[in-house]
Amino acid sequence: MPINPDASGSIGEPTEISWTSKQSLLYALGVGAGATNPTGFELEFTTENSNGIAQRAFPTQCVVIGGGRTPDFGDFNPMFLLHAEQAITCYREMPASGSGIATGRVGDIWDKGKAALVYLETDVTDPDGSPLWSTRAGLFLGGEGGWGGDRGPASTWEAPDREPDHVVTYTTRTDQALLYRLSGDRNPLHSDPTFAAGAGFDRPILHGLCTYGFTGRALLHAVCGSDPARFAGLGGRFKSPVVPGEILDIHAWEVDGPDGDTVLFQTRVGDRVVFDSGVLTRRP
Repeated sequence: MPINPDASGSIGEPTEISWTSKQSLLYALGVGAGATNPTGFELEFTTENSNGIAQRAFPTQCVVIGGGRTPDFGDFNPMFLLHAEQAITCYREMPASGSGIATGRVGDIWDKGKAALVYLETDVTDPDGSPLWSTRAGLFLGGEGGWGGDRGPASTWEAPDREPDHVVTYTTRTDQALLYRLSGDRNPLHSDPTFAAGAGFDRPILHGLCTYGFTGRALLHAVCGSDPARFAGLGGRFKSPVVPGEILDIHAWEVDGPDGDTVLFQTRVGDRVVFDSGVLTRRP
């Protein structure tokens, strides 16, 4: 059967999840931490035993820890799936290791004509029920639209008509995807040249969530004082794939001032936007 629009709003069974110090270290390396200054910067993310430094986790790591069981919303061809959007909300700082309870649900399902846009959402609490984070992923499913449903809201995001307040530049490693995949996403599109060629790429591409992690890392340092406790949320849309070795430029605008809670951003490779419609929220 095709996807089922009536599945919107259905909730899955809560699932126990956990993550370790080692997983947090691997994720940090996977999003580029320590690559240019391994002993003088970001040691709180890349080591667990440095003198006088307590290990911390990057907020965006929550996208790879795992989620609750997603209720069934029908069938689709995974070859035509694109990760279109990603957002997280952080209710407090994520510990470098821990456990929690994840509850997944099917969010909005929009009819885009030749495709469907399905949102999968997860809420995570600690074992005592206190909220830790929420995630929201938008999946673009080719060939699954056309049932006459609502197309959903149009984006109103616009980049400010001025120079950004911050531009952070990170160079991805040529083996970045091989490192990032150790955090859990073993899709051969990011490692197998034959598979990538079959999907229409000259070589394996970088995981979209790796670009997302690089972006979150850049903004954490640029506008949150490198303090994960200030990082309240990050969302936007994937626009174009990145090839390992390319240079990412994260452009950020503090639209309500340096003490405001909203930052708009884009991630670019040269003149090409690779992550768009970005909104970061932060705490004082």
